Amino acid sequence: MSTRDVAGSSVALKVVDASPPDKNTGAGLLARLSRWLERDHLPSDADVRALYSATLTDVSANKQATQWGARYLEADGPERCSLLAGLVRAGVGIEPRGDQGLRLFRRLYAQSDSLQLLVELRADMLRWRNQVAGLSTLEHELETLLSSWFDVGMLELRPINWDSPASLLEKLIQYEAVHEIRSWDDLRHRVAANRRCYAFFHPRMNNVPLIFVEVAFSQQMADNVQVLLDPGKPADDLDKSRWAIFYSISNTQPGLRGISFGNFLLKRVLDELLRELPRLKFFATLSPIPKFTDWLSKQDGAAIQALLVDKGERQAAQDDVTAGAKWVERLRAAAVGPHEEAVRRSGLRLAAHYLKATKSNQILDPVARFHLGNGARIERLNWAADTSAKGLMQSCGMMVNYVYELDQLDDNLIQLAAGKPKTSRAIQWL
Repeated sequence: MSTRDVAGSSVALKVVDASPPDKNTGAGLLARLSRWLERDHLPSDADVRALYSATLTDVSANKQATQWGARYLEADGPERCSLLAGLVRAGVGIEPRGDQGLRLFRRLYAQSDSLQLLVELRADMLRWRNQVAGLSTLEHELETLLSSWFDVGMLELRPINWDSPASLLEKLIQYEAVHEIRSWDDLRHRVAANRRCYAFFHPRMNNVPLIFVEVAFSQQMADNVQVLLDPGKPADDLDKSRWAIFYSISNTQPGLRGISFGNFLLKRVLDELLRELPRLKFFATLSPIPKFTDWLSKQDGAAIQALLVDKGERQAAQDDVTAGAKWVERLRAAAVGPHEEAVRRSGLRLAAHYLKATKSNQILDPVARFHLGNGARIERLNWAADTSAKGLMQSCGMMVNYVYELDQLDDNLIQLAAGKPKTSRAIQWL
């Protein structure tokens, strides 16, 4: 029986001693004291400073780096924060700094032989950079190094299917960030023969997908993710399918945030799909609108009244400072129950306005920013396309299609740079 077959069942484990030390006994007190002393006995600033300044062949500094890296990987959150604070303190006053911050990270990598250590380091730095003074400097130096080490030219595109190792399939369940994978049957459906899943891998993190995309195929542009993900829905005939639908793109490593390779992933996948399935004609996404309700809930009546369809609704919203928050609740209820057509149309108009909205010349919505930045256009808004708890929470159940028309990508980018994201007529008419 495979790991996939027993994933949901209980597994018997050999237990050496199931009874933890009683915290009130001498053994329990000693164990707790030992942990406290170990945590408090952090490396000295002088020892850590050597990680910056010593040559990369210095035996003593390299031994210290090995110990530091091993301790960091085993540490809990508070201890990791303390260790990072120690790095910052040790680096204060190093002048000229030059590449000594980069030397620190190169040493840690060389002694641990683990890119995972540095990826976890940066994830924690991003987490605590506002709490630990001076941590941002280290974080920027590490980002520079990781950007070069995770250059797209070093990444390998691989397909993932049901015949892939169980350990890799488990990572899809773990890292899926858009639409939760609820069971092995759900996963089997997503990597079935009539679907595709591709991921980027780094040769030094060979068993970890850095980012992956899930693709479905259909005879028309998809408008409902519940239908798309339904394992009971009959499989689409690939020979008759003309649309490739990208319905989930998940980054797996918080420590690589801001190091963009998602756009390269899509371009590589487009090439693979056209090579394998030359009958495909159209490429689109079925995408969430993750920040829509956050945006709408902060709008007052004056900001949204022109977008409302019904005249009475416009008048009621005019002087209401909580109008946006009220519309969030109204749209959520309408997505799963009876509703007036004017409410649906108002919801679509509000969402279309949001998707085109900018701040400091940047598209507000992160998913829209990604796809428009790759040259796609906003094609269609879909009402009640994701009525899961997450879909209702983030976008009142609405989803959007972005279309990738290969000979229009450059023109769309020029239009975006001019502050006018490309939209279809259907969006313009809302």
